[in-house]
Amino acid sequence: MPLPFLTADRAFDTQADDVALPFDDHDRWRRPYRPGPWRVGAAALLLLFASFVLIAGMITAFAGALAGAAGCMGLGAVVIVAAMRLLRMGTWVSRHGVRRVAFFSTTTVPWHRTTALRTVQQPVRWLVMPRTVQGQALLLVLQGGEQLPLLTDHDGDFLSRLEAFDRATDSIEAWGAEYRAG
Repeated sequence: MPLPFLTADRAFDTQADDVALPFDDHDRWRRPYRPGPWRVGAAALLLLFASFVLIAGMITAFAGALAGAAGCMGLGAVVIVAAMRLLRMGTWVSRHGVRRVAFFSTTTVPWHRTTALRTVQQPVRWLVMPRTVQGQALLLVLQGGEQLPLLTDHDGDFLSRLEAFDRATDSIEAWGAEYRAG
């Protein structure tokens, strides 16, 4: 029984015309790198904690204490939202600009307001904690001279993954070079 959807050569045989794939849509916001293991691991632990809290809420509801069950369900929902926001954090790019998503805020800068993207050696925060170490950061330089740090090599996505940091900075710099000019 042939399974053409599992073969590697099917894409070359069936694609006669050069149609843009859905992930080639440059108008959609996308992260040009994968979330790192530290970020994914922390979100997985939060979701595990949320499952325990939701089970505790269910047990509390069956015991008849509805106020306690509502509190547990609310706490579980907050923990799930926090885990999803943790996974959403990072730098996103599109044809319209660059977006820096933090835990509590989001900053969007159109490409025409930027002057440069550069990687510099500087003290950076280690896993967003107050402790700083010497590392690399990708800085977005705005027209007024303000610098916005987009990525560091010691954050949750790139700690101990220097090659991934280099690929991500190259990709974001390529987006900037393409859309700042035109």
